[in-house]
Amino acid sequence: MAESTSEAERDAGVTEREATVPVPGAAAGGPISHAIFRLARLHRMFAGQLLRRIGLHPGQELVMMHLWELGPQRQIDLVRLMDSDAATMTRTVRRLEQAGFVRRRPSPTDKRASLIEPTAASHALRQEVERVWIQLEDISATGFSDEERADALAVLERLEHNLVRADARASEPDRDIDTDTDTER
Repeated sequence: MAESTSEAERDAGVTEREATVPVPGAAAGGPISHAIFRLARLHRMFAGQLLRRIGLHPGQELVMMHLWELGPQRQIDLVRLMDSDAATMTRTVRRLEQAGFVRRRPSPTDKRASLIEPTAASHALRQEVERVWIQLEDISATGFSDEERADALAVLERLEHNLVRADARASEPDRDIDTDTDTER
C-alpha cells in the first residue's frame, strides 16, 4: 500500500495511508462505489469510537437527534425517518431505553401505539453528541477549504439523489434500473 506524509505530519510523527482496502479486480468497474464503501466503513468506525465514549453506538445518535428535534415519535415513524427496518429500530430503541435515554409512553391518539420520547438524561447527552459530530466532521474534512467542503457536500448529495432516484425506479412495477437512458442530471 502506498504511503504519503505531509511535512506537518512528518514533523508530528504521523503516517497517513492513502487507502485502507485494496481495490479488487472485480470492483474495477465501480471505483466510485468501492470508494464509497471504504469511506462509509472508515466513517462508521470513527463514529463508533467517538460515540462509545458517551455511551452510544452508531445510529443511536441519529435516532436521538430526530427525537430532540421533533419530540416524541411512534416507532414506525422513526423507521420511516431513518429509512430503517422495524427489527433494527426495535433493537435500537430497546438499547436506548435500557441506557435511560428514551422512554415509552402510550399514544394519546392511538391506544395501540406508544410514543418514544427522549428523557432528561438524553437532553444532557445532546451537547456531547453535537461535540462528537463536530469532531467527526473535523476528522473527515481536515485540510478542506470552505469551497472544498461545499463541493464535497454537493457531490455527496448528488450521489444520494442518484441512488434515491434509482431506488424509486426499481420500485416501479415491471421496470428495471436503466441508467444508460437517463440523461437527467
